Amino acid sequence: MELSALYKCVIGLDVHQAQITACALIQQPDGSTRIEQRQFGGFARDRRELADWAASLHPDEVVMESTGIYWKSPYAALEAVGIRAKVVNARHVKHVPGRKTDVGDAHWLAMLARAGLLRASFVPPAALRELRLIARQRQKLVGQLASEKNRLHKVLTDSGIRLGVVVSDLHGQSARAMVKAIIAGQAPQQVINLASRRLKASREEIFDALQGDLTASHRFVLDELMQHIEEIEARIDRFDVRLLAGLESERGTLALLQTIPGVDLIGAAMLLVEIGSDMGAFGSADRLASWVGVCPGNNESAGKRKSGHTRKGNPYVRRLLCEFAHAASRTTSVFKSKFQALVVRRGYKRAIIAIGHKILRTLFFMLKRREHYRDCATDYEALSVQRNAPRWIKALTKFGFITPASA
Repeated sequence: MELSALYKCVIGLDVHQAQITACALIQQPDGSTRIEQRQFGGFARDRRELADWAASLHPDEVVMESTGIYWKSPYAALEAVGIRAKVVNARHVKHVPGRKTDVGDAHWLAMLARAGLLRASFVPPAALRELRLIARQRQKLVGQLASEKNRLHKVLTDSGIRLGVVVSDLHGQSARAMVKAIIAGQAPQQVINLASRRLKASREEIFDALQGDLTASHRFVLDELMQHIEEIEARIDRFDVRLLAGLESERGTLALLQTIPGVDLIGAAMLLVEIGSDMGAFGSADRLASWVGVCPGNNESAGKRKSGHTRKGNPYVRRLLCEFAHAASRTTSVFKSKFQALVVRRGYKRAIIAIGHKILRTLFFMLKRREHYRDCATDYEALSVQRNAPRWIKALTKFGFITPASA
């Protein structure tokens, strides 16, 4: 296969857990091409040897596939010697069937890179890559916490206790105090005294909900679950502190992101470590949405539009966007009106993905222009005055600034 050469020296890397196969295509002064192939192990000394060998060739391009997490260590080793490798999507470099070998893959990568046919995937700076470890582990902990909370609810229900019927949040301050009292074996009357006065349920309803057959096994499992839940919550708090400390230099960007309805401080921090603050790395909002995997697919043949389901992308960003969309759909903003228009004809899940897509595109232009969010359908200043005017007038009247008649 003949391809026009744009670069004189390129290196293709086929990366696996225990082996890295390298193929260098080097253009000679007489116009011929010399092929140099090497194999390296997967240990630290082997990665240093790979980086030294690549640096000695002074390549124009170094490319590798994004094979799971195995590319990260060789990428860091190359970065340490001043080589910024291209990490490419495996779907873009699929090899011809029947010629699948490690050497063949490395050679194919080098050929495509030499012709300038490969587009690099987004790889954040080293500082953000380290913070990604913290943010992604935090997401795992949040999932574990939700699973344990659901399990505690099921165990209570299994014992006949219907506390979840009379409280809106089984893990609120009042409900958690009652659950701990139940585990400790206190009488229903003592447990009721711990209930908050703000609960809408009457004391008789709470008393009926506490009636059950709590065995020693139930109490043992509930006690272990409660300890595990509190341990995970404390662990999440430590992750939050470490994540925000690592983003101390990005305070302005975090404040900017929080102007979007549905985005809080931790959500903004977790999003920032995934996509970074430099939108020039993506080029356009469409590419960012495609990278995340929240835009509609493009599948058309013979003039017929077929299924356009979303493609696979960054699952961590997509999960955050869905959380933002759920929160934004309940705020006074253009996102709420768009959600209400879509949910009727497209369904709840598709509407949430569409709102997440809209939020991501909004984020892109905000970060690119360094401008805070301005809602096109809601004047928040007028809304704030409308909501707070009675309270302000009451306070001014109380302290004698205006008379009741003028108010």
